Amino acid sequence: MASTPVEYIQHHLQNLALGFHPEKGLMFAKTADDAVQMGFWAIHVDTMLWSVLCGLLFIKLFQKAAVNATSGVPGKLQNLVEMCVEFVEGMMRDTFHGRNPVVAPLALTIFVWVFLMNSLKWIPVDYIPGLAHLIGIPYFKIVPTADPNGTFGLSIGVFALIIYYSIKVKGGLGFTKELAFTPFNHWSLVPFNLFLEILGLLTKPLSLALRLFGNMYAGEVVFILIALLPFWAQWTLNVPWAIFHILVIPLQAFIFMVLTVVYLSSAHEDHSH
Repeated sequence: MASTPVEYIQHHLQNLALGFHPEKGLMFAKTADDAVQMGFWAIHVDTMLWSVLCGLLFIKLFQKAAVNATSGVPGKLQNLVEMCVEFVEGMMRDTFHGRNPVVAPLALTIFVWVFLMNSLKWIPVDYIPGLAHLIGIPYFKIVPTADPNGTFGLSIGVFALIIYYSIKVKGGLGFTKELAFTPFNHWSLVPFNLFLEILGLLTKPLSLALRLFGNMYAGEVVFILIALLPFWAQWTLNVPWAIFHILVIPLQAFIFMVLTVVYLSSAHEDHSH
């Protein structure tokens, strides 16, 4: 794998990219330069794979809990799922002021899915990349939320829902009027209002994506730096840092979920009445 600390860090922060190289055609990137040459449309295969696996794990766990649900003494999995559902329901009552049966299941999905993806950070940084290297895969980064492509994929999906429900609830004309006459209800200030409102609208997916990515990426870098230390120092620092992530991992999933619900609640508010 890597022979120097700098190469080690670069290796562990590089995604497995699949794309069209201008000279070599469709291929997996074997070097960081290959990934750069592939450009914007390269697919991060590792991010896609682990995101899908975490999504399937979420579906399987909740399906199993639903199938085996009992009104008697619940098992551990049923208890865990019921706690998640009740937690999200309580948050929805306090945060979402519209009427939409889709938002609560969406919030639950986001919370559990992001939590599972964040939880991959607990796997030691060398295990999966090391196994991938043994079978000839040059890069294999396993935390999807430490990749901006992953977090922007989530936030753009949320942004699409914000636009959809803003138009559905307020109507195309009502949504346009809200952008044009908020916060100053005067025709002469329409350009200023549009600038502020469109800027505010566009910052929503940016804030969602960059907040989650920044926290997960920074944590991943610290784990990688700890792995470069002598063995005794690794255990001294790695365990407390991993314990600290017991708070960080669910907290970041919770923040992403709450902001999503807040933004969708705002989209359901019709100020024309």
